[in-house]
Amino acid sequence: MFQSKIAGIGFYVPKNIYTNHDLTRFMDTSDEWIQERTGIKERRYADRIGETTTTMAVEASKIALQRAGITAQDVDFIVFATLSPDYYFPGSAVLLQREMGMGEVGALDIRNQCSGFIYALSIADQYIKTGMYKNVLVVGSEKHSFALDFSTRGRAVSVIFGDGAGAVVMQPTQEAHKGVLSTHLHSDGSEAEKLAMYYPGSSSGIWLDTMPEWPEQELGGLLMTPKMLEDGTAFPYMDGQAVFKKAVAKFPEVIHEALQKNNLSPADIDLLIPHQANLRISQYVQKLLGLPDEKVFNNIQKYGNTTAASIPIALCEAWEAGLIKEGDLICLAAFGAGFTWGSALIRW
Repeated sequence: MFQSKIAGIGFYVPKNIYTNHDLTRFMDTSDEWIQERTGIKERRYADRIGETTTTMAVEASKIALQRAGITAQDVDFIVFATLSPDYYFPGSAVLLQREMGMGEVGALDIRNQCSGFIYALSIADQYIKTGMYKNVLVVGSEKHSFALDFSTRGRAVSVIFGDGAGAVVMQPTQEAHKGVLSTHLHSDGSEAEKLAMYYPGSSSGIWLDTMPEWPEQELGGLLMTPKMLEDGTAFPYMDGQAVFKKAVAKFPEVIHEALQKNNLSPADIDLLIPHQANLRISQYVQKLLGLPDEKVFNNIQKYGNTTAASIPIALCEAWEAGLIKEGDLICLAAFGAGFTWGSALIRW
């Protein structure tokens, strides 16, 4: 069996910068309040009309392909992670295939939110290890800004998230002990409603404490109602304390799992790149692992939480800054809605 390696990497963030102070024009908040709770100073928002999850993915993918020394025609499989696809269906992977003029290759969409890129990377790793594919394009892209509640009512969620895209090209390698050493994936749906966007959805609200008032009719009518938009039910919901509590337990657990699998310790890590969910979570995990500042990469201060895009954006930015060198041990870890979480250990 082959090992899989990252042969090319790229990222794209929109030009529109919104600082914490900018958000005070839309809601009752402050720079101090946001930074104290999240560490975020600013984030990027895609153009309201014209820029999409897929168009940002195209820009990141172009860079990744160029750096891998291949063209779009060389890609033989796509794995696209996002919670904000251009359409409810079909997924964004086929739109990416179309926009980049690729052949009729397989296109897979991953709906694992913040841990989506880790899941996507793991899937690509398996396909390459078995020899089924040679050039797998793995993408994480998000346009959160189109559906956030930019009011005081929605500030606990809306101040956290930003837009952007990251992509990597995965290829086989026969170099010993190089590339993806292992990936580790987990889930626990017992608290799925703690971080979720409930509508539109086929459950009609049966898993929730309060069922919406649906129109009286024999069939259909369960997609969305005007009242949901008025009262905020249509927007994403997050129980911040519940998410934080679970994340600070599962982040270090899944990192240790990856290290133990490869007979390594935290001291062996050259760079930890956590999903950029909250700077306070990253700092807590860093302390538990006993890692110095130079061994943990955070960029949530500039981009906010870009969900499935956050790890590839951070990975690419760290690589471009010269913080990742040949032979370095890189640990990726993520936790998000579902709850789902995972880690990947890579020998660069």
